[in-house]
Amino acid sequence: MSVNSCVTVYSGTDCIYCAQLKEYLNQQNIVFVEKNIDLNEQYAAELKEMGMATVPLTVIGDKKILGLNPTRIKKALAELNGTAS
Repeated sequence: MSVNSCVTVYSGTDCIYCAQLKEYLNQQNIVFVEKNIDLNEQYAAELKEMGMATVPLTVIGDKKILGLNPTRIKKALAELNGTAS
């Protein structure tokens, strides 16, 4: 199963939950782009523009998922892959 790179993870440098989320995504072979808000002010601004203030935040299509929530991540990926034609 090929998963497109429409998955973005907003993370922080010393965030244990961010590390757990990234480990989960890697174990599931889910390709993602990481945007570390501690290393790039633009990423922090993007997070704020979305109305979010905490990490980790996973963005899949138009879905925003806070924390490590495998059920919501799988559902969002299924919806994204189902709507892609």
